[in-house]
Amino acid sequence: MKLRTLGRSGLRISGIGLGTWGMGGAVTGWHGADDATCTAAIHRALDLGLNFIDTALSYGEGHSERLIGAALAAKPDAQVMVASKIPPKNGFQNARSPETPLSAAFPPEHVIAATEESLRNLRRETLELQQLHLWHDAWLASTAERDALFEAIARLREQGKIRAFGISILRSNPENGVALIESGQVDAVQVIYNIFDQRAVTRLFPLCLERNVGVLARVPLDEGGLTGTITAETAFPEGDFRTGYFQGERKREVAERCAAIVNDLHATDESITLAELPRIALQFALAHPAVTATIPGMRSPRNAERNCAISDLPPLTPEQIAILERHSWARNW
Repeated sequence: MKLRTLGRSGLRISGIGLGTWGMGGAVTGWHGADDATCTAAIHRALDLGLNFIDTALSYGEGHSERLIGAALAAKPDAQVMVASKIPPKNGFQNARSPETPLSAAFPPEHVIAATEESLRNLRRETLELQQLHLWHDAWLASTAERDALFEAIARLREQGKIRAFGISILRSNPENGVALIESGQVDAVQVIYNIFDQRAVTRLFPLCLERNVGVLARVPLDEGGLTGTITAETAFPEGDFRTGYFQGERKREVAERCAAIVNDLHATDESITLAELPRIALQFALAHPAVTATIPGMRSPRNAERNCAISDLPPLTPEQIAILERHSWARNW
C-alpha cells in the first residue's frame, strides 16, 4: 500500500487508514459487529499493507483501544502507526461550547493521564499521534491554560509517549482549528471531508498545505451515506447512531443524491455502478493534495479488502473530480 507523509511529523502512513469508532460497540452507538469479526478485519487490513489505525479512548470507554491492543499483540511483527484521542474531562456535551474553559476540558493532568491509559489499553509504549477529541480556537486566548496544555504535550513528547500532536475538529465548523494551525502548535488535524461535505477545502486545507500540517479525512463514506446501500426504507437497530444521523427525509435524499452522482459519472465511464460508489468516495477523499490519509471504518475482512485495494488503483480523472465537486451538499447539522 502506498505511504504518505503526515505533514511535518515525518510519519509515513498508508493513505487508507483504519477508523475504529464502530469497534467500540453498542455503547458508542454502533451495532452489527462483534469483536471477533472486528479483530479479523484488523488482521486482514494489516496483511494488505495498511499501517495506520485511528482510535480514541472514548470509543466504547476504551473497548476499541483494548481490542486493537489485543489484535496487534497477535501480530508482533506488524509495523503499525497508532493514533488515539483524549476525551474532554468535563464530557463531550459540556465541552462542545467554546465558552467552556480549556482548563475544564483538557487540564494538563487529564491529558497526561488519558494518554497513559490509552497506552495501557493499546499495550504500547508510544502513540505515533495523540489528538484532542475536540477543539475550540477560542481557547488560544486563555494564555495560562493554553501554555499549560502545550507544556503537557511537550512533556509527553520528551518522555517518548507520543511522537506527534493533533486535534479532531467538530463536525459543525471545519474552520475551528485555523488559528491553532497558524500558531504552529499542531502536527495534524482530523476533519470530516467527503463528496457531500467539502467545507474543509475553503480555508482549512490551503492552510494545512502552507504550514505542512497533516490531514486525516474522516467520515469519507458519510457514515454509510456514500456506500450506495441506503434507501428510504433502510432501518437501523434501535439505539444505533445512524438512526439519528439519517432522520427525517435524509435517507431518501441520500439515495437520490447517490444515484445522481453515478448518473453524472457515466459521462466519463458508462461502466460505473452504484456498487462502486464506496471506491469512488474514498478516491475522492484521497485526491485532495492536503489529505494525507482517509480513515473509513472497517468492521469486517470484506470491508478491509475493498478499502485497502483502493490504494493501488489509478486515481480519479480531473473530469471525475470536477463532477464530484459539484455534488457538495450543504446540510443543517
